[in-house]
Amino acid sequence: MAIERIRQMTVEEYFAFDEASEYKNEYIDGEVYPMTGSTAYHAEIMINLGIALGLRLRGGGFHVYSSAMRNSVSPTRYLYPDLSIVRGEPALDEGAVNLFNPTLVAEVISPTTAARDRGFKREMYQSIPSLQVYLVIEQFEAQVEVDTRLDENWQTREYTGLDAIVPLPALDCDLPLKEIYDGISF
Repeated sequence: MAIERIRQMTVEEYFAFDEASEYKNEYIDGEVYPMTGSTAYHAEIMINLGIALGLRLRGGGFHVYSSAMRNSVSPTRYLYPDLSIVRGEPALDEGAVNLFNPTLVAEVISPTTAARDRGFKREMYQSIPSLQVYLVIEQFEAQVEVDTRLDENWQTREYTGLDAIVPLPALDCDLPLKEIYDGISF
């Protein structure tokens, strides 16, 4: 299903609409975008990623959030990444619905979301001052793109194959691709 814009709304209208909606919606400068459904691969990769990183980070002062956590990119931009991690205390709004300081965000991409996740969503996430790592995870092959903040610039590296290991110095750990793709048959 193609991602389509719903209509113009204020931020307050969006918050009420998103809370009442049966599905998640992203908000970018007044426009609301419904989130598409996912495949079994997508769901399994998200769970694997959350487990692999959650176990590594347990007890280390990190908070790991599922795709249910809305991230604030700016006062007029709100996104739902597949995974968010905060090092230290999370900066949340009063209702603990919006996260303002992710250290890492991850998106599992599909053919319909790849251009968006690699394009303007990447740029939006990279504008978050606290963000140190952006992961773009393929679901139909063992491949992860890792954007890492280096001062004011970003470096992108690609890791391919089940034997690859992604270094995540911002989280003080490494992440084997075989754990992300555990149980997935290509």
